[in-house]
Amino acid sequence: MKHPSPLPDTAPPDSGLVSAAARDPERTARKQEQIAQGACKVFFAKGFHRTTIRELALACGMSMGQLYHYISSKDDVLFLVYQHMQRLWREHLEGAGLDEMPDPRQRLERALASTMEFMERHHELFLFVYTETKYLEPRHLRQVLASDDQGVVGLWRKLLDGLKPALDRELAANLIAFLLVFPVLRGWNLDRARREINLRETVSFVLRGLGLETRPEEGHGGKTS
Repeated sequence: MKHPSPLPDTAPPDSGLVSAAARDPERTARKQEQIAQGACKVFFAKGFHRTTIRELALACGMSMGQLYHYISSKDDVLFLVYQHMQRLWREHLEGAGLDEMPDPRQRLERALASTMEFMERHHELFLFVYTETKYLEPRHLRQVLASDDQGVVGLWRKLLDGLKPALDRELAANLIAFLLVFPVLRGWNLDRARREINLRETVSFVLRGLGLETRPEEGHGGKTS
């Protein structure tokens, strides 16, 4: 039985934020996703500042003219990479079966574990976004911060709605969003062989901090027999 999805509605991107000469919205969306995917390859290797527009065009399989048909600046590309990360995360959570779980604590536990698994799989993407988006120009940065509040912190707010955490809900939602990024930002100092253990212990740590103890008969994903 499916239950209402806990995933928050996300506002569509501001159509005026990434300037594109193309007038076909669907084609523009496809091409901008192609740009984001190609940009990740070169951004991860060289960083945002050292990457040139020419290198971005080559990585995206486009000419300079074609690239500028769908963006107007390198900041646009960085913003598209952020949107790409958010889209992948939402798709991952949609496949985690959260809407099939009636128990709100189990949904929270599954979402915590699923998000950490996703961040581990896309470690380079998260590390890049969390270290480089500070260089965005103000209009892009404002949209990123608003999207983070609505789509990331908003998810944890919604998942906490059916529970009674020991902390203020707003504080709890922001702490969860912060703590889950810890392995990405500090992973260099953690034993990679303990990855699964670290995941389980981080989820358990969050639940204990919220006053929601992990039940011993359940795994970190919240599955029961």
